[in-house]
Amino acid sequence: MLDIDLKMPLHGSQGSMELAVKLHINKGEFVVLMGESGAGKTTLLRLLAGLEKAEGSLKVEGEEWTTLPPQKRGIGFMFQDYALFEHMSVEENLLFVQPDKALAKELLALTQLSKLSNRNVKHLSGGQKQRVSLCRAMMQKPKLLLMDEPFSALDSSMKTLLLKEVALLHKTFGTTTIMISHDANSAYALADRIVVLHQGKVQKEGTKFEVLKKEEKIVYSL
Repeated sequence: MLDIDLKMPLHGSQGSMELAVKLHINKGEFVVLMGESGAGKTTLLRLLAGLEKAEGSLKVEGEEWTTLPPQKRGIGFMFQDYALFEHMSVEENLLFVQPDKALAKELLALTQLSKLSNRNVKHLSGGQKQRVSLCRAMMQKPKLLLMDEPFSALDSSMKTLLLKEVALLHKTFGTTTIMISHDANSAYALADRIVVLHQGKVQKEGTKFEVLKKEEKIVYSL
């Protein structure tokens, strides 16, 4: 489904380096990107979204995306900082992306936000805002859902809830998903495959059982 073969110069945590990533991701797969800060994870997501440019090839279902503008890529992007319109209600934030009230209603029901549909988002908790952000990312039924550390600012109970809702939406819509995470527990709960980046290169990849160490304690199960 997704064939990545991209290169670009990058300034990482240990100075200048080259981001050089070659990966194949299957349709409907949930891939978690892991690695130290500055390894190139967020840059790779931005390349997939069309927000950065690199040499090489990016193909989705056989279509070349390398020069395709972001608005034509059919991507949902879930940012760390929510990126919601705070002068709008929950429902209005979703409908701004796509005027499909039936889909908005379905997404809000799946994430237990139906009762908050008319509430202004600035009055929501951090966990609620992140769930609205997730729903908004799904409003175009994207071919590719990109998530950059979506659980980093949440407490453990809200993180567990959002993990379950991400898993539910991924399964319901069959979306190919790529998520950045530093948390082995979240990766274990969601990933079909884990890719570890180091200094801009793929250091390790495989199933969660192959990549995560046996001694790591897993506290989330979906």
